[in-house]
Amino acid sequence: MDNFSMYLIVMVYFLSVAFLGYLGYKKTKDSKDFLIGGGEMNPIVMALSYGATFISASAIVGFGGVAATFGMGIQWLMFLNMFVGVVIAFIIFGRPTRRIGAKLKVSTFAQFLGAFYESKKIRIFVAAVIFICMPLYAAAVLRGGVFCMQEVFGINFDLALLIFTIIVASYVIAGGMKGVMYTDALQAVIMFLCMAFLVVGVYKALGMGFSEANAALGAISDQVPEKLAAVGHRGWTSMPAFASQQWYTLVTSLIMGVGIGCLAQPQLVVRFMTVNSTKKLNQGVAIGCVFLIITVGVVYHVGALSNLYFWKTDGAISINMVEASDKIIPYFIGRVMPTWFVTIFMLCILSASMSTLSAQFHTMAAAAGSDIYGSCVNETGKKKMTVIIRLAVLVSILISFIICFVLGEGNDSPIIAISTSLFMGICASAFLPSYFCALYWKKVTTKGAYASMWVGVVATILALLFLHAKEATALGICKAVFGTDVLVTNGMLKFVDPIMFAFPLSCITIVVVSLLTKNKD
Repeated sequence: MDNFSMYLIVMVYFLSVAFLGYLGYKKTKDSKDFLIGGGEMNPIVMALSYGATFISASAIVGFGGVAATFGMGIQWLMFLNMFVGVVIAFIIFGRPTRRIGAKLKVSTFAQFLGAFYESKKIRIFVAAVIFICMPLYAAAVLRGGVFCMQEVFGINFDLALLIFTIIVASYVIAGGMKGVMYTDALQAVIMFLCMAFLVVGVYKALGMGFSEANAALGAISDQVPEKLAAVGHRGWTSMPAFASQQWYTLVTSLIMGVGIGCLAQPQLVVRFMTVNSTKKLNQGVAIGCVFLIITVGVVYHVGALSNLYFWKTDGAISINMVEASDKIIPYFIGRVMPTWFVTIFMLCILSASMSTLSAQFHTMAAAAGSDIYGSCVNETGKKKMTVIIRLAVLVSILISFIICFVLGEGNDSPIIAISTSLFMGICASAFLPSYFCALYWKKVTTKGAYASMWVGVVATILALLFLHAKEATALGICKAVFGTDVLVTNGMLKFVDPIMFAFPLSCITIVVVSLLTKNKD
């Protein structure tokens, strides 16, 4: 494909995004429109927006790179994404969330929990956790999109970061939730079509069928690097050795952290409030399941198969071909697919990044503007709510931009996947017990919910600082205080993700404290 054709395709894409953002702007009249699209969104648009928000550069670039490193064991995450993230999320959580949310007349996740428990401090606490913790996740997603812009335009990291940030900021600030969801729907369609074509193209490039390629990939398990084999890697078609370092990283951090954490993602929960009936939620289940199977299922599979392709063509495995695992998928696509598809696929990853980023920026802005500011002002101040939320979008974007800039281009660790699992783990530990009990347990109390949230957050932070080797070693606080990288140095405990400690403690806390305190009236 010549440069003119490539730039033409990219221009048409961005003009389409701009038009949908403008459409959202024209239809946004008040804060309810800005926060939940007026509660009258089309179910197909809602389902596509949910899927596009769920599947970001974290899934395509970050977890695709993880699949290239860890192998097909990451497919368990695809199952949890579909079964937990869509079926359970829509049916078990979505229905009562929409019903209760409409009754309470709320527009954000923090408002939902605060109004249900009749507690301003819960609303502010939830909003503060979102606004403080989400920028790291947003920066990781931003990083994935920037890598793709580099591949498409051949520009440096800093310039790509600036351009990409400005594009996303423009339609989130202008169009609010309607602009976000309209563009999400377009981006979801692009992602779906690209992934369907990609899996066909990869098998064609390998010159093999499904069974033959999987068998050939299993046959090169002796090429696993010694440093990976030493921590439990047994090949790209096998799970890591049980209870090994790599097993704990894959299962507790990546699979469990993301698979469970998705249920309490504020940017996903709020989408249940954008439709006006349970019937419309039900219509979204099938769309969401098919979308996730094709998008994440394909990229996790293709990521693992990249090792076979590079071994056949270059005599090396994927992690030896590029300097960072987050760059494996963009590089692999550039090698294996036709030139015209590379441009389309990079737009696919840009779409994935933009859809998730827009939801994240919108959620952070709602937390700061609607929940924190809105809780502290009188009715006169609330008349400026939409303006304040738009200003909060700018602040949240600036924070994420700075974090992404500091992370830089050359870091060779899987930052995108780690940041995703970390944020989702915090959400699961801090919010999921209180969220579930609000929907289904009549004996839950405000004190129980508030205590559970604090325990979830504090336990996660303590585990990160003093128990989990990756973060504790990097931060160095445990070393400075106790003279050792982690408090528990023997065995595999230092590789167990914080969610495995914090989430059970949070669940126990809400039950015990609720039973010990007076029931909510």
